[in-house]
Amino acid sequence: MMRPTKAVIAPVLPPVSGGTSTLLRWTLGASLAAHAILLSLHFELPKLIKQATVSPPLEVSLVNAKTATKASQADFLAQANLDGGGNTDAKRRLSSPLPRAAVDSQNTQLSAAREQVDNLERQTRELLQQLNARAKTATDRDAKESMRTDSANAFRELSVKALELQRLEAQIAREFDSYQQRPKKKHIGARAMEYRFARYVEDWRQKVERVGNANYPELARTQKLYGSLVLTVAIKADGRIETIEVDRGSGKKILDAAALKIVEMAGPYAPFPPDIRNDTDILYITRTWSFTRAGELESSAAASSKAP
Repeated sequence: MMRPTKAVIAPVLPPVSGGTSTLLRWTLGASLAAHAILLSLHFELPKLIKQATVSPPLEVSLVNAKTATKASQADFLAQANLDGGGNTDAKRRLSSPLPRAAVDSQNTQLSAAREQVDNLERQTRELLQQLNARAKTATDRDAKESMRTDSANAFRELSVKALELQRLEAQIAREFDSYQQRPKKKHIGARAMEYRFARYVEDWRQKVERVGNANYPELARTQKLYGSLVLTVAIKADGRIETIEVDRGSGKKILDAAALKIVEMAGPYAPFPPDIRNDTDILYITRTWSFTRAGELESSAAASSKAP
C-alpha cells in the first residue's frame, strides 16, 4: 500500500503583464509545482513485509577436525561434521587460540638453527671423512715412498759395499802379487840355525875376518882403540851385498867406519847354494864385530836378529 507522506507547494510567481507573458508564466509555475510534488514523494513497504523479506545472518564456525558421523543436534554450523569434542557441557561458541606470531617466529628460528647445526655437523663429518681419506692416502703414499726410499738406500749401501769389496779384492790381489814378487828373505842371527844356512854363514864369517885382519885400521892400533858393534849385512842370491846397517855402534866412529869398509871389501860373497836359493832371495846376517886390544877383528853370533 502506497501513501503520500508530505506535499510541498512551490510559491506562485506574480502575474506578468501582457497576454502571452501571462500565459507563459502560469504554465511555468504549474510545471514547477508539479515537479516539486513528485520530488517530495517517496514509498516504503509495510513493517510486516519488511521483516519477512530480511534474512537473519548465518554464523559458520571453522573446525580443525572432523568425524565420519553427523551430529543429531548440531549446535553450530561448520565446514565439516564434528560429533562431540570439547571440554564443557555448556553451549559455547567454538573457538581456538589465535596463532602467536612470536612463538611461531621463535619456532622458525629454532628450526632454522637446528637445521644449520645439522648442516654444520654433516659438513664436519664429510670434512673429517675427507681428511681421514687424505691422511690414509698420504700415509699409504708415505709408506710406499718410504719403502722405495729404504729400498733405494739399501741398494745404494749394497752398491757402495760391493764397490768397497771390489776395491779390497783388488788391493789384496795387488798386495798378494807384490808379496809374491817381493824377494824371499831369511834372517840369520841366533846361535841356533839350520845346517844349510849355518855352513854358508860360517864361510861368510871367515872371509870377513880374514879380510878385516889383513886390513885392520892403522888408527885403531896407534890410538889403541877397541870396542864392538853389531852389523846386519844383506846378501843377494848371487853373493852381492844389498845393504849394510849398523844396528848398534861401538861409540867410536873410526871403528864403525872400519867395520863397514871391511865388509864391503870382502864382497862379493859366494852365491847361494841350490837348497838356499829355492826359498831365499836375500839373506840377512846379523853379527857382532869386535876390535880387540890385541889389534884383531873377531866376529860372534848376535844375540838377536834385526828385521828388514
